[in-house]
Amino acid sequence: MSTTSIYKHPKIFKLENGKKLRNLEITYQTFGKLNAAKDNVIWACHALTANSDVLDWWKGLFGNNALFNPEEHFIICANIIGSNYGSSNPLSKNPVTGLPYYLSFPEFTIRDLAAAHHLLTKHLGINKIKVLIGGSLGGQQALEWSLAGTNEIENLILVATNAVHSPWGIAFNESQRLAISTDRTFYANQPDGGLKGLKAARSIALLSYRTYEAYAATQLESVNEKTTGYRAASYQNYQGEKLCKRFNAYSYWYLTKAMDSHNVGRGRKSVTDALNNVKSNTLVIGIENDVLFPLSEQKFLATHIKGAQLSSISSAYGHDGFLIETDRLTNIIGNFLKESPSEKIIKLNRTA
Repeated sequence: MSTTSIYKHPKIFKLENGKKLRNLEITYQTFGKLNAAKDNVIWACHALTANSDVLDWWKGLFGNNALFNPEEHFIICANIIGSNYGSSNPLSKNPVTGLPYYLSFPEFTIRDLAAAHHLLTKHLGINKIKVLIGGSLGGQQALEWSLAGTNEIENLILVATNAVHSPWGIAFNESQRLAISTDRTFYANQPDGGLKGLKAARSIALLSYRTYEAYAATQLESVNEKTTGYRAASYQNYQGEKLCKRFNAYSYWYLTKAMDSHNVGRGRKSVTDALNNVKSNTLVIGIENDVLFPLSEQKFLATHIKGAQLSSISSAYGHDGFLIETDRLTNIIGNFLKESPSEKIIKLNRTA
């Protein structure tokens, strides 16, 4: 059973930067049923341009007959603030002006996204989450949420993510925003503003999501005579146009800024001290040839989160492997969840 709903927050939502968001709306989907003990909740946090339909974008890991299936679990995925898939975003109507926000939408952080998830759990009457999982920007949300201490999170699964967004990652995001800002229509306050810039931004992003090997395997020319019209060029154009049909430049602009804001050490003693305070049984999964979130970042997480287990895979898809290599993720995550907390403690003591 799948249900799509919208939670309308009755109060003003105060953001980390002190700004306020009125009439906050969060679109979310649930799959399956909450059991009587309310201990079968699987919460998935989505990445940059995804939506609340986790059974669609994480197919193979979520779905009927998958590891996380609605026959056994109560699965929840909430669309994040700023995204144009139903939650409050720059194209939403500003209650003060009666017009869309566009670039007057307040900036928000990863911590704000986590706070919004907590609001939704209160609305749903959920106190305990059996598994909280997210990849990339979704993993950043999951980590911040676990540190907030607002909900009991039994198992935390962080995939291809980090504790602090890197200068490298910020540089990629800024390059994408520069591409968007060169499109004059971005400042025209219209729903389709900045789409040419968004197309270029997506092309830049793809270079951080995939690898040299992936392009060599899928976009290599079969003939030697070409001097134009290359497959790789067509692919970049196609992917840019594809995103423009389902997303908008304003949401993309704000969400990349939110990703840049990710730093678990902000307002806390230090990054390492913050990670040391994670209470959940934690699994960290990295992709060995991930250009955007290199394995060193997952090793850092696993080193400083008490008792965390680290696993890694190699994928020709690079960072995008976290969405594609679902069979391997199923094996790693399934084995992790089969171990009871007591077995994990014994294993930890043996290696200490």
